[in-house]
Amino acid sequence: MECLVRWGGPSGMSFTAETGSGHLVSMDGAPDGGGRNLAPRPMELLLAGAGGCTAYDVVLILKRGRHDVRGCEVRLLAERAPTDPKVFTRIGFHFVVTGRGLAQEVVERAVRLSHEKYCSATAMLEKTAKIELTVEVVDTL
Repeated sequence: MECLVRWGGPSGMSFTAETGSGHLVSMDGAPDGGGRNLAPRPMELLLAGAGGCTAYDVVLILKRGRHDVRGCEVRLLAERAPTDPKVFTRIGFHFVVTGRGLAQEVVERAVRLSHEKYCSATAMLEKTAKIELTVEVVDTL
């Protein structure tokens, strides 16, 4: 896996990342750090990546189990250390999974499997952050 990150130049603190798969992602800093607030902060993207990684796992696990999953949202709430490096110290993951006839224990198992076995992003973040998982299942009619 590779990625190229380019600084936008001396007029600000924006960066563009080109991923190995050829996609572009913009990042920017806060105005108090020289940025113009035009794009997400790098740490926001790190948090979003963890949410995307684990949501992907949960949906895939449920689909492979032939469960009728219709939606999956993960709300992440993170706390950071007060001093540099301001690593994540706690991250709460709240999953809301919708579908037909989804049993709470089946969805919780999928979330646990993602966390304990499959999601490399949360495995890395777990080195500095306490990870808290909550699961809500919504039955669609």
